[in-house]
Amino acid sequence: MQIKEIFSLLSSLAETKMSLEQLKNTSPNNWVVYPPMSYPDAKFMQRALELAELGRGTVSPNPMVGCVIVHDDKIIGEGWHRKYGEAHAEVNAINSVEDESLLPESTCYVTLEPCAHHGKTPPCADLLVSKKVKRVVIAAVDSNPLVGGKGVEKLKAAGIEVVVGLFAESAIHQNIRFFTVMGRQRPYIILKWAQTSDGFVARENFDSKWISNPMSRSLVHQWRAEEDAILVGANTATYDNPRLNVRGWSGKDPLRVLIDRNLRVDPILNLFDGSIPTVVYNHVKSEQSSNLEFVKLNPEGFLEDLLDDLHKRKIQSVIIEGGSGVLNLFIEAGLWDEARVFTAGIAFGAGISAPKINGRALYTEDVLSDKLAVLRNNALFAPAENSTVD
Repeated sequence: MQIKEIFSLLSSLAETKMSLEQLKNTSPNNWVVYPPMSYPDAKFMQRALELAELGRGTVSPNPMVGCVIVHDDKIIGEGWHRKYGEAHAEVNAINSVEDESLLPESTCYVTLEPCAHHGKTPPCADLLVSKKVKRVVIAAVDSNPLVGGKGVEKLKAAGIEVVVGLFAESAIHQNIRFFTVMGRQRPYIILKWAQTSDGFVARENFDSKWISNPMSRSLVHQWRAEEDAILVGANTATYDNPRLNVRGWSGKDPLRVLIDRNLRVDPILNLFDGSIPTVVYNHVKSEQSSNLEFVKLNPEGFLEDLLDDLHKRKIQSVIIEGGSGVLNLFIEAGLWDEARVFTAGIAFGAGISAPKINGRALYTEDVLSDKLAVLRNNALFAPAENSTVD
């Protein structure tokens, strides 16, 4: 099964709740798919998913993975992938086991198929085989072509009982950025903007201080810490002079990305302060200095080439923070996966119109006086009830 077929299968499972029987019939080599779950198995896999979440924002371009090792219905070891380049979840879990003599009678619950290749660390599948673990329960198959079922086959060849599919939907959703990169060869794209109750993102003179409330703005900084890159256009850079860093929240600063086709943004602005790695995509020049790089792209296929370059830099996700012109570029090209839209209670009466977007409504919630709507691109995922934000 090719990588894109695996991605399609996983996306279908996540979005349409494909039945286990369907998954069994279409899985590579008809792997055993998880039977009706028992309470203990569900409990331990849920714990593994919780552990995996602790790696959010620190493991990219790797996926988040959690692992729990159980003997006689008791957890004897657990771990997660903490940081890119460091030990994987299975290694950390086994290292936490005090009595390794229990491993041959233990079950390993892992949220993603154990790797079967040498990367920055040795194969986790080999480790589980060497420790003679009795049973391995896997939530989701790894869509990386270097793995793609090889981990499962290696475990089975060693006589280990392997089952696949317990909480697969949750595991796929947790790592949707990773699966998007593997399946579409580009970063996961998140659109984000704040708009007034009458549908404007700024006044006619581009002044927008501030539309969303302080709690919403704090949430945005959390999002920045979780994604690999943040992108704005020339107008936002000029009129807002943003720093595009993480403030009031722990975590790394994302790569700053600016679209400035004709290099009209004043180099004295914050984006050029050299404090954070910054890439400027343009039509004029390619040039590099400390923490600042200009990348020249052709007008034809500009967005696709931009995303391809980010992919080559191992950027797993990018959040587009505007302005309206840049957001509309991605919307019109169909190049977005998720949209996060704050609507405030204030009205401008006139100004710069907010983008109009059609997608599947995942959820809405109140953030103090603001309303946050989160949508998914229905053109890229299984058909579902659509919602329009305008």
